[in-house]
Amino acid sequence: MKIIVTGGAGFIASNIVDLYVRKGHKVVVIDNLSTGFRKNLNPKAKFYKADIDDLKEMDRIFRLEKPDVVNHHAAVASVIESIKDPIKTFETNVIGTANLLISFGKYGPGKNKKFIFSSTGGAMYGSPKIIPVDEKTVPHPISPYSLSKLLGEETIKFYARELGFDYLIFRYANVYGPRQNPKGEGGVVAIFSGLMKSGKRPTIFGDGTKVRDYVYVGDIADANALGLTKGKNEIMNIGSGKPTSDKKIFDTVAKELGFGLKPVYAPKRKGEVIKSALHAHHAKKVLSWHPKTKLEEGIGKTVHSI
Repeated sequence: MKIIVTGGAGFIASNIVDLYVRKGHKVVVIDNLSTGFRKNLNPKAKFYKADIDDLKEMDRIFRLEKPDVVNHHAAVASVIESIKDPIKTFETNVIGTANLLISFGKYGPGKNKKFIFSSTGGAMYGSPKIIPVDEKTVPHPISPYSLSKLLGEETIKFYARELGFDYLIFRYANVYGPRQNPKGEGGVVAIFSGLMKSGKRPTIFGDGTKVRDYVYVGDIADANALGLTKGKNEIMNIGSGKPTSDKKIFDTVAKELGFGLKPVYAPKRKGEVIKSALHAHHAKKVLSWHPKTKLEEGIGKTVHSI
């Protein structure tokens, strides 16, 4: 297959590109390098430095490449930045997504076209009373970021129906692993690891009891590989189903690094989810996917990659 991967110089999508290349697919990466890094680019993938907000440029690339599949991971992915500048978030995450869909509809090669989308499960459902949640849970966005992802999902459904291709929407839990940016706003495993390695005390926002569902990036890549041939017009959670507290993450990273200091505690930030965990039963049924990497193992791999 020929696959266009947007955001392919970033943390998650670069791991997906590597797996696609190993499986023998032809991969084309589109990334504006605003948060991605050239060092993450797979040398066997063709690279376009471009912005998905630019419809004319997307048309040009899609006309040249004529992909069978689009794997769309490029996004403004920061909850905090989405609150500071919601318009930029909507321009990239909604209008940018529409641009890709329109170009794909024009220049995809015909039958069996598929659009795979990286959505959010950690932020999509808000802070539900009962966890883990399944895909039947009504979305409840609590930040412009999560709202933009929901709007992106609806935009995909519309254009897939109108322009004649299939889609597969993944709602990810909190993804962690090698290549996660330790200096970013999100990605607590990488952030804690980077600070501890520098001898600095990480900050926990809240009292440490907020819980998230963590899934290793290698398992995410596996789901995206399986999704090339399985799953038609589906939305599915990709997570472990296991809630893990901020303090648990701190303690696990600290143990791995032999870090003896306590965390700094600060007030919870606006837009943050209090508790989140995702049922992935649907992904198991449709894709035969389940997370293989245990938290301690994945954190060990992550810590020593930074």
